[in-house]
Amino acid sequence: METPSGLMASLYTTSYFKTQIFKNGLAKFCTSPIDTILCLDNKQSMYCQLLTGLLLRDEVVRIGSSFASVLARSIKFLEDYWKELCSNIRTGYLSDWIADPACRNAMSSILTGPEPELADLIQQICEDKSWEGIIKELWPEVKCISSIVTGSMSQYIPLLEFYGGGIPLVSPNCGSSEACFGINLKPLSKPFDVSYTILPNMAYFEFLPVNNDGGGMSHETATVNKPVDLANVKIGRYYEVVVTTLAGLYRYRVGDILKVTGFYNKSPQFQFVERQNVVLSIDLDKTTEVDLSNAITKAKLVLEPLGIMLTTYSSYADTSLTPGRYVLFWELKMKGSNDLPKLDAKIMEECCGIVEESFDFTYKSLRKGGVISALELRVVKHGTFDELMDFYVSKGASISQYKPPCCLKSEEAVKLLNLGMVGTFFSPKTMF
Repeated sequence: METPSGLMASLYTTSYFKTQIFKNGLAKFCTSPIDTILCLDNKQSMYCQLLTGLLLRDEVVRIGSSFASVLARSIKFLEDYWKELCSNIRTGYLSDWIADPACRNAMSSILTGPEPELADLIQQICEDKSWEGIIKELWPEVKCISSIVTGSMSQYIPLLEFYGGGIPLVSPNCGSSEACFGINLKPLSKPFDVSYTILPNMAYFEFLPVNNDGGGMSHETATVNKPVDLANVKIGRYYEVVVTTLAGLYRYRVGDILKVTGFYNKSPQFQFVERQNVVLSIDLDKTTEVDLSNAITKAKLVLEPLGIMLTTYSSYADTSLTPGRYVLFWELKMKGSNDLPKLDAKIMEECCGIVEESFDFTYKSLRKGGVISALELRVVKHGTFDELMDFYVSKGASISQYKPPCCLKSEEAVKLLNLGMVGTFFSPKTMF
């Protein structure tokens, strides 16, 4: 895109994939041809990349994407298109709807003729009612699943572990469009235990202290606490990172919260904490992304013994009525299939209650006083959040850097999720 001053701007991944550094370097190690990666049509691009991966299944040793949300989307795409992919492999012909000339040309050197035995094998694997371990079955040589699974991406860890069948989840680095923060020196660490080591030559880093529990934005204490330089951060403390870069950013507040876990030589190591921005707000209550994530993590434990998986979620503050309420959108599926689970009203209401119990004193006080109504949980059908992703991509979001919004601000997005709603549940009215 072009900025108002006439400068060209793009997402980091877009810029990188178009460089000769990528084309002459990392692209050589990808099974996906460069033209399928650069294809502007996301559907055609994903289809061709999956088809290539299946045709070269014995050569695939790593499956990766920038963010875990994209991997989850890819698996859902495979669920929808595996029969057509098998048909292409069996006949040796690429589907007619793949109309991008560069994609068709690239695939012509890979899909060179019928491979009925390979198609039968893939069909046999995909026809299994349960897709647990499907990645390991389809790509037996895969050594790891590489993607950022920390911060807001942590919601996809159970899903990727289910499909991965024991393949390690590796979160290799932590970065942003502003700067690369650090790398994971222990790639086989459990996803929730990952610490990144700061790369001090990537930018000039400063750190604004925040509350010890990681809550509260640093602007609340910035007038008292001066920024701390890289060498003087304290283990166990939380900081908001500030960067000064060669590209021209000066003391730029990225908004990310880091918890210092140790040092490698003299460089700090940290865990990435969800941004502490307020995502839900009614009256005096302000619920942060961390508050919401922690509450949902507790609530979904009720579903796990029933074989129900929460694949993704979002929320919004419904102030169309008085008093207003918080609304959650959950997409659920059974572990053994894509079938929508039978929704037991008592169980779902219990989930609502656990979420509300997990919120802070201010929320509970306002809820008790009738300033906020009972929390509402709307369950949507399988694929609804894929449509949400398509919506944001159509508005200019990058599919490679897409992050499902924790809280919806767009009325169009809320309407889209409401169209996929299959059930709605509420917390008890007199809970507190």
